[in-house]
Amino acid sequence: MGILSGKFAIITGAASKNGLGKATAKLFAEHGATVAILDLNLDQAIEAAADLGTQHIGLACNVVKEEDCQIAVATLLEKWERIDILVNNAGITQPLKIMDIKGENYDAVLDVNLRGTLLMSQAVIPAMRTQKTGSIVNISSVSAQRGGGVFGGPHYSAAKAGVLGLTKAMARELAPSNIRSNAICPGFIGTDITAGKMDDAMYAKVMEGIPMARAGKAEEVAGCCLFLASDLSSYVTGSEVDVNGGSLIH
Repeated sequence: MGILSGKFAIITGAASKNGLGKATAKLFAEHGATVAILDLNLDQAIEAAADLGTQHIGLACNVVKEEDCQIAVATLLEKWERIDILVNNAGITQPLKIMDIKGENYDAVLDVNLRGTLLMSQAVIPAMRTQKTGSIVNISSVSAQRGGGVFGGPHYSAAKAGVLGLTKAMARELAPSNIRSNAICPGFIGTDITAGKMDDAMYAKVMEGIPMARAGKAEEVAGCCLFLASDLSSYVTGSEVDVNGGSLIH
């Protein structure tokens, strides 16, 4: 029996093979959860779900479209009759300087990272309120806390800081319904997003700022998601958990 045995979980943006979402989906499945992987590409979502086992589901969903979020959740409720966990992992980043951010850049980054988190949360909250239980885990970033990271521009920092504010406000409002809302702030993690994006000198400079002197692994972020999704963290809400190897100690 795993600590998520009998639980039903949605993870957005989880089709990328080496991403945080897929690592989280895999760990949740190993601990007994039934998982739905939501991603822009239906075939990739189905393939990623099939990797976990036959009971898991892959669905197409563009998290910036309210209708997509509502349809995905309705489809899952029809099949599962409940939703216990939502991990808002879908996100994009752009390495732009402040004066290079155009309207379309701002809209794209804010929409996926922040609006998508809101819309998916709005889609699952009614079911969680009916159940009187639920856990929402939002993926923010160390970039939100320190004003920029390695890759994300200022609009990415702003979006991920918005995720922190949204997480805490949701925690306060949803606590009477026994729905918990928490955020995770990963630091420099080795994923497809970061692969091949920096030369040796840049990499060495980044490592200097990390007391543990290495990049994080997707599985290490997934471990925190598992904790926050499970009853191990039943009295934890409105928190932000740093997973950064010590690169931000505050």
